[in-house]
Amino acid sequence: MTPDPNSERRSERARRAILDAAFDLVSRKGFAKVTIEAIAAQAGVGKPTIYRWWRSKGAVVLEAMNEELGDDFAFPDTGDIAADLTTQMTAVSQRLITGRISEAFKGVMGEAQNDPALMKAFRETILEPSIAECRARLDAAVAAGQLRSDVPTDVMVDLFYAPIHYRHFLGFGDDAVRRSAELVPDVLLGLRPRPDAG
Repeated sequence: MTPDPNSERRSERARRAILDAAFDLVSRKGFAKVTIEAIAAQAGVGKPTIYRWWRSKGAVVLEAMNEELGDDFAFPDTGDIAADLTTQMTAVSQRLITGRISEAFKGVMGEAQNDPALMKAFRETILEPSIAECRARLDAAVAAGQLRSDVPTDVMVDLFYAPIHYRHFLGFGDDAVRRSAELVPDVLLGLRPRPDAG
C-alpha cells in the first residue's frame, strides 16, 4: 500500500513543530523547567505524538539541538592551523557558552549522566562528528609540519576543547569565550615541532 503523502507531510510538520517548540522553550526557560506537556502544548500536538518518536525530554531536546547546530562547527582549513583553531574555538565557545543553544547543551549533558542511551546518542550525533572534523584538521597540520607528530591528535583535541567545556559547565560566561581564543597560542607552544636535539 502506498503511503499517504498528506499524512507524511502532516507527520513532518508535527515533528518540526515539536523540535522547534522544544528548542525555543529550553532556550528561554532552561532545561529543568520544561516539560513534555509544555512542548506538546506549544507544538500543538498530544503527548503520545512526542512519545511515538522520542523516549524522553532529553532525546527530543538533543535532536532539536542537533538540527539547530547543523554544520555550525565545521572546521575551517585555511592552511594556518593557529588561525583555524582560533576561529573554530571561538565559534564553538560562543554558541555553547553564550548562544541560545547553551541551555539545551547543559541540560542534555546533565540528563545524559544518568541516561546511558541519551549519552550514547549525544556522543554519536554531536561529539563524535565534531571530534572527527577536528582530528582530521589536526592530522593535516601534522602532515604539513605545523604540529608535532609524536603527540596523538586525540590528545590535542582534549587540550584544546576540554577547557571550553570546563568553563561552560562552571558558568564563566563571556570570559570563557575570550579565554578560548587566548588558549590557542599557549597550547600550540607545546605542540609545534621541536628542532632536532643535538
